[in-house]
Amino acid sequence: MKRVINVVEDEKDLNNLVAQYLKKEGYEVNSYYTYEEASSHTGDDDVHLWILDIMLDDKSGFDLLEEIRLQDPETPIIFMSARDKEFDRIIGLEKGCDDYITKPFSPKEMVLRVNNIIKRAYRDTNNRISIDGYELDEEQRKVYAENEEIELTTKEFDLLMMFIKNKGIAFSRDKILENVWDENYFGSDRVVDDTLRRLRKKLPNLNIHTIYGYGYRLG
Repeated sequence: MKRVINVVEDEKDLNNLVAQYLKKEGYEVNSYYTYEEASSHTGDDDVHLWILDIMLDDKSGFDLLEEIRLQDPETPIIFMSARDKEFDRIIGLEKGCDDYITKPFSPKEMVLRVNNIIKRAYRDTNNRISIDGYELDEEQRKVYAENEEIELTTKEFDLLMMFIKNKGIAFSRDKILENVWDENYFGSDRVVDDTLRRLRKKLPNLNIHTIYGYGYRLG
């Protein structure tokens, strides 16, 4: 999914230059040249970051930030301004901007700042895997259903990840034991059935098929 960035800057050449660099980086960019143009889009729910000039027509980027924050308190915002004043920086931070860059600036520096903020703001969702209506964060070892976390044991999560990483492949109970419990496990292979039964109870929409007399397959 492409991240959407709104650039609000009345200097058309600068606006287009920033947009050009961001598009090369793989972002989808909407350029607005006036306060009114941008204001009509503050309610858009598909925007991942705003880049605002402070001086806009007879209003300011501070006013626009307040409009955006009324609609969405979470979307990151970067201010850019030709005024290198500590007062402006403080106001911007107090009002909730995430970064402040002073003109003239290198477009490459802007791209680096954007990349860092996007990674920080959307780290959790970037790491999630979607399967059968559930979302998994492998790094944090968490599973979600409609943003509600589902508690899994260590082996339940390991078993789930094994199936997800090998979707469509059939595994015998012995192979599952080897992959999830390791080859030094000396217990019964019934532990696979018991763990899978608990996993199915916690994740009832998970599309794991039983292959009778052999094992299991996801999908």
